[in-house]
Amino acid sequence: MSDLSGSLGELGFAGDDAVVPFAVEGLDARGRAVQLGPMLDSILARHAYPEPVSRLLAEMIVLTVLLGTSLKFQGKFIAQTQTDGPVDLLVVDFSTPSDVRAYARFDEARLAAAVERGKTEPEDLLGSGVMALTVDQGAHTQRYQGIVELNGTTLEEVAEGYFRQSEQIPTTVRLAVARIARREETGGFRESWRAGGLVAQFLPEAPERMRLPDLPGGDLPEGVEAFEFEPDDAWLEVRALVDTIEDSELADPEVGVERLLFRLFHERGVRVFPSDEVRDECSCSRERIKEVLSSFTATEIEESIEDGRIEVTCEFCGQAYEFEPSEFDPEGEGPAEEA
Repeated sequence: MSDLSGSLGELGFAGDDAVVPFAVEGLDARGRAVQLGPMLDSILARHAYPEPVSRLLAEMIVLTVLLGTSLKFQGKFIAQTQTDGPVDLLVVDFSTPSDVRAYARFDEARLAAAVERGKTEPEDLLGSGVMALTVDQGAHTQRYQGIVELNGTTLEEVAEGYFRQSEQIPTTVRLAVARIARREETGGFRESWRAGGLVAQFLPEAPERMRLPDLPGGDLPEGVEAFEFEPDDAWLEVRALVDTIEDSELADPEVGVERLLFRLFHERGVRVFPSDEVRDECSCSRERIKEVLSSFTATEIEESIEDGRIEVTCEFCGQAYEFEPSEFDPEGEGPAEEA
């Protein structure tokens, strides 16, 4: 009998915008799963991107949330793509323990041409380039960054390749995005964005199986010089079960994360752990923007002035900040002294 059945009755469901860690001990696997609702809809509605761009950014947000909530320290996890496709830049910034912000950059003409040709899959929109996954623990620490090549691959495949090559952990990833219509109390329908995702990893406890680090900087087991992994029956079963997930199940609010995990792994026994909530929250502030502007030269400050003032808009949340040129040193020697 799965531990999940008891958890559902006693603890309830995690619901939207909460990442649920889980373990399938019978298969030496563990992972995280999530369904994003209001948080995702808020981010995408604010930017009002064309639908293909919103779908692509939504996948990136789900992936970043799944990975970022696994961090065991205070800091940031940043996922960023730089490619030659119609959508040449995606950035998702996760600040522990819960804050998410994101934006995309795209070429309108190239995107329209891609849509006309029916080339709207993630690999079509991204094209070739790289994805950088950065762990930043703040001042006085060294950033860890993994670079993965993007060349006609999905974000699921990119994430799996990253863990296989950089983290040396067999990993399977599923991502799905949906747009659903809900009836409003006042009548009519409103469309909103939803997404779901799951990451499962093979991390055996048995000494006869290789146990590898799942965080940057971990050490290989004693006597192991390099990562070597041969397909294991347990891991093959995990992959086969995850492959049965339909996109509609991942994002369906009527299914929910716990029910989905139970459907997948109840025969092997699945345990769920306390969830980690995520929220739409930007870290920008007037003070931070001013700090950046204070590093500009006098020429750069002069070029930033329009209609007698300097205005900076955050690309993540759209918040606009205004500054008077007199707030900065006109000689470009640093920030002016405040009275």
